[in-house]
Formats: sequence, C-alpha cells, structure tokens
Amino acid sequence: MNQGRKVIALCAMLALAGTLAALPALAARRAESTTTTTTKAKAKASVRQFTGVVTAMDKTSITVEKGGKEPRTMVFTRDATMRTVGDVGKDARVTVYYRNDGKEPLAVRVVVKPARSSAR
Repeated sequence: MNQGRKVIALCAMLALAGTLAALPALAARRAESTTTTTTKAKAKASVRQFTGVVTAMDKTSITVEKGGKEPRTMVFTRDATMRTVGDVGKDARVTVYYRNDGKEPLAVRVVVKPARSSAR
C-alpha cells in the first residue's frame, strides 16, 4: 500500500515537472501572438480619415477644409495608388482616408459624399 502512494506521488511530481518545463515555450508563443496582433492593430489604425469640402486640387495634392466650431484645413499629397469613389472636384464634400507618411499626410482613398438636399 505504501508503494502505491509512492508511485502516485512520483507520477504527480513528473507531471508537474513536465508542465513547468513547457511554461517558457507557452509564454513565448503568447508573447509572439500578442506582438503580431498589436502590429496588425497599429497598421490598421494608421489609416485615418478627414471629412470636409475640397477647396483646391491639382495633380499632386488635395486641399480639404472642415467647417464647424473648430474649422481646420488639411493638404493631402496624392498617392500614386490613390483610389477615388465618385467625381472629385472643387466644392465636393469628401472623406479622405490618409496615413501620415513622414511629414505630410498621404491620401490613400477619397470618397465623394452625395450632395445634401436642401428641402427637408
């Protein structure tokens, strides 16, 4: 009977030792998974948006002005792969999706909003 208890105690100790040996590998996997998730979240969060009215436009840039309590004007550099939805022109209400590329914001996508109807 005493020998049975010794065997059970030995098995429990071996199981505990195996679990403890596997912990560093599990912690490394978890850290790697968290780093990957954080990197993806940062990449996704790096694209921002700005909505306003186009005040000026040329081949290399778009200037958009936002009105309201805190008016703000932003000048975006056009990306070579920039996509547009709708006709972008002066006085068009747009949402510009951009990312900060160094010093200047770089427009990645421009979506033209439909004109507001004046009759309600």
